[in-house]
Amino acid sequence: MRNEIVLTLTGPDRVGIVEEVTGILLGLQANVGTSRMARLGGEFAILLDASLPAEQAARLEGAFADLESQGYQVTVRTTSAPVRQGGQQVYRVEVSGADHEGIVYEIAAGLAERGISIDSAETSAVAAPVTGTPLFRMSAVVIVPKGLDEAEWLASLDEAAAAAGVDVEVTAAE
Repeated sequence: MRNEIVLTLTGPDRVGIVEEVTGILLGLQANVGTSRMARLGGEFAILLDASLPAEQAARLEGAFADLESQGYQVTVRTTSAPVRQGGQQVYRVEVSGADHEGIVYEIAAGLAERGISIDSAETSAVAAPVTGTPLFRMSAVVIVPKGLDEAEWLASLDEAAAAAGVDVEVTAAE
């Protein structure tokens, strides 16, 4: 039997941190599934899920002690494998516009209002080529409940985008 975990790590960015974390997991016979890793400011962040033999789970607690003594914050949570209910639809939502506070909030609120779950999301802000104006980008995968009227939730999302002053594009993801 295997245990499913979600691991987060944040701390100073340095060469070899990914190797060290994945080496620890490999030593526990863990298999990394989905992961996200990024430098955010001067910090490095890892978010991943992994499965490992149940008999190795007890070793997780002390496995990252050396990294924690170096100033890294590590959190490990036992979870279950994701289960999707039948009939749900998966969409990709692309958001773009001038960067300002509240964009993620407005889009998330517009989706949550209709019971739509954000499965994953990535955001960034980059300088426009000519003017240097900060441009916001968000790419999200969302799970729409069975039976939700498509025109209705798309209208709600358009309202949220208008409130945030951004453009939004939606496409079927699967």
